[in-house]
Amino acid sequence: MRDFSWKPITLIAGPVLALFAWWLFPETDNPLLARTAAVAVWMAVWWLTEAVPLAITSLLPLVLFPALGVISSKHVAGQYTNDVIFLFIGGFMVALAMERWNLHKRIALVILRGIGGGPARTLLGFMAATALLSMWISNTATAMMMVPIAGAVLSRYDNLLDTRNARRMSIGLLLGIAYSASIGGMATLVGTPPNLAFTRLFQQSFPTGPEISFGQWMMFATPLSLVFLLLAWGLLVLLYTRGIHAPAMRGQYKAELTELGPMSREEQSVLTVFLALAALWITRKPLEFGFLTVPGWSDLLPDPSYAGDGLPAIALSILLFLLPSSTKGQAILDWPTARRLPWGIVLLFGGGFALAAAINESGLAMWIGDQLAGLGSLSPPVMVGSICTLMTFTTELTSNTATTQLVLPVLAAVAVAIGRNPFLLMIPATLSASCAFMMPVATPPNAIVFGSGRLRVADMAKTGLLLNLLGVVLITIWLLLAGTAEFGDIQHTPEWSLDNPLLTTPSD
Repeated sequence: MRDFSWKPITLIAGPVLALFAWWLFPETDNPLLARTAAVAVWMAVWWLTEAVPLAITSLLPLVLFPALGVISSKHVAGQYTNDVIFLFIGGFMVALAMERWNLHKRIALVILRGIGGGPARTLLGFMAATALLSMWISNTATAMMMVPIAGAVLSRYDNLLDTRNARRMSIGLLLGIAYSASIGGMATLVGTPPNLAFTRLFQQSFPTGPEISFGQWMMFATPLSLVFLLLAWGLLVLLYTRGIHAPAMRGQYKAELTELGPMSREEQSVLTVFLALAALWITRKPLEFGFLTVPGWSDLLPDPSYAGDGLPAIALSILLFLLPSSTKGQAILDWPTARRLPWGIVLLFGGGFALAAAINESGLAMWIGDQLAGLGSLSPPVMVGSICTLMTFTTELTSNTATTQLVLPVLAAVAVAIGRNPFLLMIPATLSASCAFMMPVATPPNAIVFGSGRLRVADMAKTGLLLNLLGVVLITIWLLLAGTAEFGDIQHTPEWSLDNPLLTTPSD
């Protein structure tokens, strides 16, 4: 008897469920809403079930959105080449150079020698390091730095453990890196784009409102981020590392470091580029520490807004092709090595950005935001929990930055209309935008760890669902407990919110 295969069913389920979504979508004056929702359902089904390779699903927007009249082919194609994608390409090239000269192995051995302990402590060490870095460096860049190091560690577990436990360890460690990159970014204003979008949109909506300082946000969000990180670690230990017994091998790690000898010229070159890239990512924009502002290097350029994180990533990856190695005629990085870059993940990024662009420009994102108007009759815990849930699961398929920028102005107007402090709605929406843990396309860290080839979509989805729900509960509780201490009375309308220009009535 032949083994039963779900693949034909999942292939058909994508377009069939898309048609149902189109048919069942509430009637509106804008026909593009239902069409966009249908495509989103189709892509979600195929991404989740891997009915076809993820990169092929990511090409659907190039066909479906122009054919359905949602956005033009030229505009869709443009979503596949942007600064984030080139940040990924440049960062991955630096990572490939690390692997070529075994620098990642040396770094991994140093980390493991310092951490010691078994699988659970190894997981905690990686998650703590990733979260700390992502407070100051972009989540994408942090994940890009940590994945090659994790790969070297996991190769050791592959040799020490049986196939089942080695796979469990791989899933736990890689998910830990992805999730802690997002969780750590919640702690500071520079940690993730939605946080900065919130401060800008809040000031635009409420010019006379209180200034949200770097220190104020950090005092509020860092404890939340720390508790979330520890709970996420506990969940991953429970699901993936419990019952795995492996020696700490601290002495062996020390012996292997000795065996590697002093750093080679190539390792030193790659490490220098690696640290320079991290420094450029940190210092691109001014860093505000309350009374102190550290200027960013982009201010030295003719137009600071022209420089993104992709600029230093590509610039320094090009430099790797120019720096000579100790072997005559060879550079630190060559094209045969660079061709190992996972181009399928590049398409995965592009497909996610194209879907987000269609959701935003068709008006579907704004329609979703408008559905929040009925929250006025709800109690604060239910209201905040509903916003957290909606934002968390919406950003599984959309850009968290774009969704935040569209939804927050709507929430600002809704808060004033229902007599609530805008902080009560805007802050949980901002934090929840960083809590999409289910899908590879949801955040760049998710996509990066998925690019390792050691994860399935189902692995990420089942664990991510639990973390999504945990995030909803934590953010709701923390805002209601600690929000008043940092932001004043967050449950009633403050005087400054009455100056909201969104509520200005045009003269007849």
